[in-house]
Amino acid sequence: MSTEVPVLAVRGSTGVILSRGPPSYDPVTAFPTVTSKNCKVMLFSPNGQYFAWFDGSKIVVTLVSSWKVVQEIEKPKTMCLLFSPKGTYLCSWETFYVNQENPKGGPNLFIWKTETGELVHSYIHKKQINWQLQFSKDEKICARCLDGQVLIYEKANFETPTYKIQSPKVADFSLSPGSIYHVLCYMPGSSGPSFGKLFKYPKFEHENCVANKTFFKADRVDMYWNNKGTNVLLLTSTDVDKTNASYYGKQSLHFLSTKGDTAIVLLNKEGSIHSISWNPSGEEFCVIYGFMPAKAALFNTKCEVIFDFGSGPRNSIYYNPHGNIVLLGGFGNISGYVEIWDTVSRRRITKMECSNTTLLQWSPDGTHFVTATTAPRLRVDNGFKIWHYSGALLYERPWNKQEELWEVTWQTYADSRFKKPTISFKHVEGIQSSEPTASKEVYRPPAARNLANPVKFNLHDNTDTAETRTLSKAALKMKKKRDAKRQAKLQQQQNQEENTTAVVNNGHSNSDNGAELRNANAGDKTNNRNVDKDKIKKIKTNLKSIEKLKQLQASGKELDKNQLEKLNKEAELQEELKNLTL
Repeated sequence: MSTEVPVLAVRGSTGVILSRGPPSYDPVTAFPTVTSKNCKVMLFSPNGQYFAWFDGSKIVVTLVSSWKVVQEIEKPKTMCLLFSPKGTYLCSWETFYVNQENPKGGPNLFIWKTETGELVHSYIHKKQINWQLQFSKDEKICARCLDGQVLIYEKANFETPTYKIQSPKVADFSLSPGSIYHVLCYMPGSSGPSFGKLFKYPKFEHENCVANKTFFKADRVDMYWNNKGTNVLLLTSTDVDKTNASYYGKQSLHFLSTKGDTAIVLLNKEGSIHSISWNPSGEEFCVIYGFMPAKAALFNTKCEVIFDFGSGPRNSIYYNPHGNIVLLGGFGNISGYVEIWDTVSRRRITKMECSNTTLLQWSPDGTHFVTATTAPRLRVDNGFKIWHYSGALLYERPWNKQEELWEVTWQTYADSRFKKPTISFKHVEGIQSSEPTASKEVYRPPAARNLANPVKFNLHDNTDTAETRTLSKAALKMKKKRDAKRQAKLQQQQNQEENTTAVVNNGHSNSDNGAELRNANAGDKTNNRNVDKDKIKKIKTNLKSIEKLKQLQASGKELDKNQLEKLNKEAELQEELKNLTL
């Protein structure tokens, strides 16, 4: 097992500092002092060779082996950085500007040779969304999406694309991380269904499509490859749920494999899909889904549930680099409840609280992880902590009130430098946190404080049996019927999508098929004549506006007083909507 200690890079209002992880936590004295208050970005190259940051006026690149500065690139407007997988290239993006001297604007996406600082090529990419170039693992091909088409470049020729995927229009794509290149493209339908098409490089003709998943139009998609590049999950989301089942919109999760298999992942609880993550082994994936308390489950590559973690207040999944430990957490608008599981024995190792956590990342050693409270998401109590997987707190570094912590990240490595940790369920001695401990007493409303047996609510329950223990026989029977009905509805949706795929692929789509699909959709709509529709519509509009404000806040934008007051009304609006739709 390697005796090397991973380095932790920390960026904040006082600059960038580097320190070693457990057990020493000593500062890296060889690292050049960075005291700039304008460091907007920092990162390690995926192969672990370089560490780069932007200090407000220039991009600085150092060699990790000696921490010696090897390049300084004068680009004072830089906003984002990206290394290619082997560290050969460093890409930078800056805000696109138009002025009187240059009314059409100039290039704002640049590709640099890391070793020499030479500018290899530049492009215009106006939006910050999806600015990143996608490289294959060996860097032999590079791809980007432009004006509805995927452009693929070969052999470091970034000027002229060798291949184009352009018909029908491509809204988004993802290049597989495997040694055999595959490209998944999202092609939205204008009037009919949308497609997720999987191609094998270099055969990008539509008759050579490896796998094809059809679904109804989505406002956005997210793609999740396993590490091997053999299977991919496609999450589709709409901003508005036409069935009125959720004001957050509607989501569905699809599976595609490079062997040509496709499926819809059936989830047995209604509500949003909060988090998706592949085990680094590539043979299973975890999903957290449903209204709070949300469910968490493991699925195999046949999209079958192989383990159910039960229900709890969580919305995030973090696997350690070796895949034998998974952390399920509830962050953001949840209190910070954390469960850590052994994925091999399916046993829970520990449960704990990590309140006010805005960032979490596993160490490359697979044994430790860091949590941090960072600005601008939270501007008070900034700092970071290092934990052992057993739940023991090993180190903490609080920030002064005058300082802000922006980012914490572990050093990366090119290979499996660290041996898979052997999991022990024994207690590990840690330190006591300097933060005040929150009261463990359960809150009771004034009307319930003098009751001998107050009603109990348990969000941390991990078994469905505990959830149904208090139900009467009649209520339990009704619950089972509702669950069966939801499952049948999901199965019907899958059958409809598969039938639509077959019709479209065979070229036999006609008006009768369109009428059938419209009738199926219309049958899902609810029609309650006694509901005040105008009021419901107004509440949903306000909730949608609140969701956008939350996204702005998460991206780092500071909200004004009126916007913050609007955020605080979310629970009140949800309760009012619930009462109106009963």
